[in-house]
Amino acid sequence: MSWIVLIVSGMLEAVWATALGKSEGFTKLVPSIVFVVGLVLSMAGLAWALRELPVGTAYAVWVGIGAALTVTYAMVTGDEPASLIKIVLILGIVACVVGLKLVSDAH
Repeated sequence: MSWIVLIVSGMLEAVWATALGKSEGFTKLVPSIVFVVGLVLSMAGLAWALRELPVGTAYAVWVGIGAALTVTYAMVTGDEPASLIKIVLILGIVACVVGLKLVSDAH
């Protein structure tokens, strides 16, 4: 269950990071509210997952999921230009996250 909570928390990291960018320095109300709610839920989920998972692995997975989804969303929506090298590098992040999960389960 901790892994599921961690993955959802990583997804929420992408939500709050994207909302932070859209808030334009907290001058827009709705993205600012989404940022705060996403941040609180994401941190709460990470904290909950850390009760059973090692902090180094959990944090790396959380950040990796958030970073990969944030840049993917930005490329899909046109906020950031897409390129083959970016896609390959994002896939590398995803592969590393999966690898950390597999190695963590082996121990």
